[in-house]
Amino acid sequence: MKQLSQIYLLLLLVTMLNGCSTIGYYSQAVSGHLSLMMAGEPVEKILANNETPLELRGKLSLTQQARHFAAQRLALPVGDAFSDYVEINRPWVVVNLVAVPEFSLEPHRWCYPVLGCQAYRGYFTLEDARAEEAQFRDRGFDTFIGGVTAYSTLGWFDDPLHTGFTRLAADRMVALMFHELAHRVVYIADDTAFNESFATAVELEGLRLWLSEQGNPDQFRHALDRLARRNQTLALVEDFSARLEALYAEQDRLPDDQLRNRKTAIFEDLALAYQELSADWPEPGPFGPAPVSLNNANVALFRQYNQHVPAFRQMLRNADYDFASFYEAVETLSEQPEPQRSERLAALSQRFEEHL
Repeated sequence: MKQLSQIYLLLLLVTMLNGCSTIGYYSQAVSGHLSLMMAGEPVEKILANNETPLELRGKLSLTQQARHFAAQRLALPVGDAFSDYVEINRPWVVVNLVAVPEFSLEPHRWCYPVLGCQAYRGYFTLEDARAEEAQFRDRGFDTFIGGVTAYSTLGWFDDPLHTGFTRLAADRMVALMFHELAHRVVYIADDTAFNESFATAVELEGLRLWLSEQGNPDQFRHALDRLARRNQTLALVEDFSARLEALYAEQDRLPDDQLRNRKTAIFEDLALAYQELSADWPEPGPFGPAPVSLNNANVALFRQYNQHVPAFRQMLRNADYDFASFYEAVETLSEQPEPQRSERLAALSQRFEEHL
């Protein structure tokens, strides 16, 4: 009943906002999450059902062990999160839309009550996302729509497990749980890079400890290999982003046609470089299997989600892997103004790389 009251309160707030498009967006978000919650069934009940398939039973049993580990070893505020399970008939739970001006790498930002401004907008239906995407394309924006396996309500509600989790390999499923639970610890309203990098650091170090406790520390090497490939991709993207930003700085001097031609050439070179970089990788890289089609939107999104992970891993190292102390340090850092915060994160990242 507490969650339903919170949802209805949020819906009331939505109806008080101006603009039909605003009401329509928040209504689909609230109704989508409400539908997900209402469809949930207690994991304990599913595990007690003899007709539950063995594979699902094994995955759900593992999630409950991971919940306990997250609370006890990682000091994460688990509460009743991931204690219900929902069957969904699609590979994603929501899709995110990213929109970036034609000659920029700064994403359009949508602003929300409580959450602040974010560089993406989530939808429970692909059709709704494509409808808004069309409006941005009509204005000349680069766009990207991507499926999201899971999301966090930051502790406002008891987020359920769903098939987006259980379709994953066991280690990735547990890592995703740690990632989403980390969002309950700290959240900066206008800093996607900070939030996601912090959650990824908790995910990685939590997974390392989990696999060690499970007697399978070597499997963590696969997670580190994936991170190394992501870091290689990030270095490549940063190099080409510098070229793009230099080009976009010329937009007051160069005609649009010339800007578009040079922009197209840079993205073609980036796609080719990514294809060469990922040719021998055992699995698709962060942008998926090559050849890929890239634009301002998917490049800007990738940059935001990956840049501070080494900094947070260094902070955890500084805390001697005491997660509660680590969270206190992160909370203190989150209260700093953005320039000082970014400077500190850059220094921590450099220190981490020096001690690899």
